[in-house]
Amino acid sequence: MTLQQEIVGNAMQMAVVSLQPGQTVYCEAGKFLFKTANVSMETRLSGPGGGGGQQPQGGQQGQAGGMGGILRQAMGTAMQVGQRALAGESLAFQYFEATGGEGTVGFAGVLPGEMRALELNGSRAWFAEKDAFVAAESTVDFGIAWQGGRTGRSGGEGFILEKFTGRGTVIICGAGNFIDLNPADFGGRIEVDTGCIVAFEEGIEYGVQRIGGLNRQGMMNAVFGGEGLSLATLEGNGRVILQSLTIEGLANALKKAQGGDKQGPTGGLFSTNAG
Repeated sequence: MTLQQEIVGNAMQMAVVSLQPGQTVYCEAGKFLFKTANVSMETRLSGPGGGGGQQPQGGQQGQAGGMGGILRQAMGTAMQVGQRALAGESLAFQYFEATGGEGTVGFAGVLPGEMRALELNGSRAWFAEKDAFVAAESTVDFGIAWQGGRTGRSGGEGFILEKFTGRGTVIICGAGNFIDLNPADFGGRIEVDTGCIVAFEEGIEYGVQRIGGLNRQGMMNAVFGGEGLSLATLEGNGRVILQSLTIEGLANALKKAQGGDKQGPTGGLFSTNAG
């Protein structure tokens, strides 16, 4: 059953979801906006399919196998929570289910910008930057992907991404306006400000490259260019979603408006923006 949803608003969009009886949608803690009275809300540490505190059924046999099942469930939940904690994500999810008829739930992001509903058919996963996840059907699995390998060697560190698999609808958000690109339409590779990536399909290779070499122009890019030392690279054939506003850019603009600009005159490597 396809999730019925509508994205509304302009400067700061919201997702309004219509839940049919038997459908469940979950969101990251802090993304819930409103619901109708016939929609139940439950907070769990586990992701979809993780049990979420459900009790084992049956008699003596259920009890005998129940302790092992409870232990495995607890260990699985602990691993999920540990991964999300290391990634700086919310530790819990909120689950919503309609009873006695159709219900409505609203979700919103935390920054002014757009939202996008992605439809997963089970053939390709989607990856998104931290904090992009808003809500998803219970048939969509939320995970953490640790990007190392080429990314780690080129950029000096790995990246932590959200990963969505399964079938169903997942709603993501970003800052500013979105643009959809396919690297295959631009010679197979695009180079992007590291803060502008929202999400991309499985099959896209995500890496990091340094801007220029250890020469005069390379140092000019790093010191005065506003991008620091690295750019993200996206290669392959698949859908990529970029955002026009970065969190760091928004934070610097707000500090400047308040008379507390710490960006410095260079806007690059020598930025004094330390939070």
